[in-house]
Amino acid sequence: MPRNNNNKEEPLEKQLWKAADKLRKNIDAAEYKHIVLGLIFLKYISDAFEELHEKLKKGEGEYAGADPEDRDEYKAENVFFVPPSARWSYLRSRAKLPEIGKDVDAAMDAIERDNPSLKGVLPKVFARGNLDPTSLGGLIDLISNISMKDASTSSASINGKGDFLGRVFEYFLGEFALAEGKKGGQFYTPRSVVKLLVEMLEPYKGRVLDPCCGSGGMFVQSEKFVKQHQGKINDISIYGQESNQTTWRLAKMNLAIRGIDSSQVKWNNEGSFLNDVHKDLKADFVIANPPFNDSDWSGELLRNDARWQYGVPPTGNANYAWIQHFLFHLSPSGQAGFVLAKGALTSKTSGEGEIRKRLVEARLVDCIVNLPAKLFLNTQIPASLWFLSRNKANGKFRNRVDEILFIDARNMGHLINRRTRVFSDEDIQKIAQTYHNWRNPDGDYEDVKGFCKSATIEEVAALDYVLTPGRYVGLPDDEDNFDFNERFTKLTAELKEQMLEEERLNALILENLSKIEFQNEK
Repeated sequence: MPRNNNNKEEPLEKQLWKAADKLRKNIDAAEYKHIVLGLIFLKYISDAFEELHEKLKKGEGEYAGADPEDRDEYKAENVFFVPPSARWSYLRSRAKLPEIGKDVDAAMDAIERDNPSLKGVLPKVFARGNLDPTSLGGLIDLISNISMKDASTSSASINGKGDFLGRVFEYFLGEFALAEGKKGGQFYTPRSVVKLLVEMLEPYKGRVLDPCCGSGGMFVQSEKFVKQHQGKINDISIYGQESNQTTWRLAKMNLAIRGIDSSQVKWNNEGSFLNDVHKDLKADFVIANPPFNDSDWSGELLRNDARWQYGVPPTGNANYAWIQHFLFHLSPSGQAGFVLAKGALTSKTSGEGEIRKRLVEARLVDCIVNLPAKLFLNTQIPASLWFLSRNKANGKFRNRVDEILFIDARNMGHLINRRTRVFSDEDIQKIAQTYHNWRNPDGDYEDVKGFCKSATIEEVAALDYVLTPGRYVGLPDDEDNFDFNERFTKLTAELKEQMLEEERLNALILENLSKIEFQNEK
């Protein structure tokens, strides 16, 4: 097990990531993630199988007379059956052999044959030429060394090794997304954004839908939220859809490793607009991060679709198609929370302004949160969070039919590198508690200049139904009379520093190119 004597506080999953990344060598992160995550998943289901297998072998109590090789015994306990040639102990014993890649691919095939719910899900990429057997054997040894002691003492663990492996899987998903950059954003919504959505919506009980579910982070966080708040995990059921098959496979593994029923998480390459596999579902919660400003959504084929109750969305941008798709799937008291490009707050292109006006006048918009830049890996487009409610007068919360809460969080969060910002737990709590204090009957909400404002529908109408929080919250008190010259000087210094950094990088690139050319000449 990798250890870091210089930093005893470093989380175990971070140590594992560093060790696994060293074994990556020249393999692209987009390909390597399937290798590593596939092995973590295999280790998880094998561990769960071995634990039940041992109980069945002992045959004590309720397991008296049980056959440890009977697949039905495992099905009854919601444990995947793992045939002998796919068990981790067998693969570990062969980790140093040249044919280990073929053995792992065969193991994945065998598991899919014995577990129909995993058919077409598991990666078979381990015998490819760019993954040498030594590196693969090193990965198997690395993952093998996750012990019960490590799991129980890790800061990331709550419920032992199974839960810890799930957290390792989640952590690695995030690290691979960072490594892939723009492409990583296509399968992964940053954890702090997902956590904020879930903390604000509080999906304790009911049906949760994500019609563009990526690798399943919204579902994982929803289940985690229920556990952390002492709820009953079986009180929520999940429904999802994903058009990218590779990403859907990640979602299925991500959910299975946490014991979450993913039977209603479907893949189809047509997408949710053309092939809505949950068309009759009315969900209690919709949580989603749809593609921003998607121009290729086949809108021209859906001009008369029943989902467009508030106006037909333009064919060149799917933002308002997604909003109405979410609304279509909400139950009479359902709530939705989702990410959308910031432009949707103000756009009047091709009737979008009129659709937004109708949404506001129908008293569906509950809260808008303006987000800071650099939160998302795949785009620099500014984003916002929308919260919609089908019944803002319900008895669960106070009657806020004629109000909308605006929160400006543009200055929150912190950079973890030059291009990526995250929300801290304190940031998430501040935003979520502001929303809860505003909507709860016993909340102690008050407007905070520069941060939050409870606006009336009349105020929104007076601003032509523009929903940008900055138009409502104003400037903080300490910025009302800010020094323009001081601000200009500061921004100029920051720009010069950035230009110097770019010059240093360019010089380094030229130096390395010169070395390569010199080596080639030799």
